[in-house]
Amino acid sequence: MSHRKFEAPRSGSLGFLPKKRTKRHFGRVRSFPPDKDASLPPHLTAFRVYKAGMTHVVRGVDRPGALMHKREVVDAVTVLEAPPMVVVGVVGYVETPRGLRTLTTVFAEHLSEEFKRRCYKNWYKSKRKAYTKYASKYQTDGGKDIQTELDRISNFASVVRVIAHTQVKKLNLRLKKAHIMEIQINGGANAGAKVDFAKSLFEKEITVDAVFAKDENLDVMGVTKGKGYEGVTTRWGVTRLPRKTHRGLRKVACIGSWHPARVSTTVARAGQNGYFHRTELNKKVYRIGKKGDGASCQTDTDLTEKSITPMGGFPHYGEINEDWIMLKGATVGVKKRPLILRKSMMAHSSRKHLENIDIRFIDTSSKLGHGRFQTDEEKAKFLGPLASKQK
Repeated sequence: MSHRKFEAPRSGSLGFLPKKRTKRHFGRVRSFPPDKDASLPPHLTAFRVYKAGMTHVVRGVDRPGALMHKREVVDAVTVLEAPPMVVVGVVGYVETPRGLRTLTTVFAEHLSEEFKRRCYKNWYKSKRKAYTKYASKYQTDGGKDIQTELDRISNFASVVRVIAHTQVKKLNLRLKKAHIMEIQINGGANAGAKVDFAKSLFEKEITVDAVFAKDENLDVMGVTKGKGYEGVTTRWGVTRLPRKTHRGLRKVACIGSWHPARVSTTVARAGQNGYFHRTELNKKVYRIGKKGDGASCQTDTDLTEKSITPMGGFPHYGEINEDWIMLKGATVGVKKRPLILRKSMMAHSSRKHLENIDIRFIDTSSKLGHGRFQTDEEKAKFLGPLASKQK
């Protein structure tokens, strides 16, 4: 009977099985932060954004005792476009031994077309009558039925969430159907305070800076970039076999013993790689920019007035014309992919997580090739008068 000459840890985690394409194409919040502090005012705990691209920043490190303290470092950052979301409903949940159960749902009186489009498979052939009977409840008996349902949530619900949708018409994504999600309300003395807060948001826009703040740590949920069918070396990270191996070397040499006469589920096999739903924890917010701010990338050391869109736009995305948020490092997914930002699930204590970020410079040169210029004015000044512009 054979045996291993050297022991080694297994390749790849079994915690992510099955490695198959996700059904949640737009991300999903599986858990919201615990609602422990009733002294806080009611607040939202998540927001949906769209991935635009990456750039880099130069920042000063303020971490006493660290090797890089009072030095400058270059960090890769991801820029996410975050047009305001619109709240269109509130839903209450009651706790049962088998988890949360929906108590009742209340929708706003006026719903936008992009929200209603999501309710139909074929919008142009439909009668477009969604929620017309429901909206009439606001007119009959002074909205008594609506208030009754809101009171039920206030009296019996233990978890209150708002139903909100994105405004995809404000983006250049060729989309007409809004992305809808539930966002939990935390804080407030009781469920009644949460319901009052939710009702006050009906048909109103909520911006990303109303949910998150600079230097905050948050979690990112979304679907990773799809890679298709791939072999065991790429998919699981197993070791390549020696060069002279017969019939290929990017393989698993032994996929199991004679008996049991089947391949174990723990053996690395080829198959789908990527397009998995993943949650990344503790992404730090470096900056939040507002729509129409032409100097959103200005810093104390770089006084050039420039917006976040690099020269020529973000590759495969274009220009950013709405609010945006900048996170440290990479995020899952391809450009234009909808992602969900969620407030962190943990209480932070490390100096890395509590550090205040001092950005000295934000790069806005072209991301297609070796960009040399930060703005169009800088390029025109360097190149001088061009023959093509003199006509």
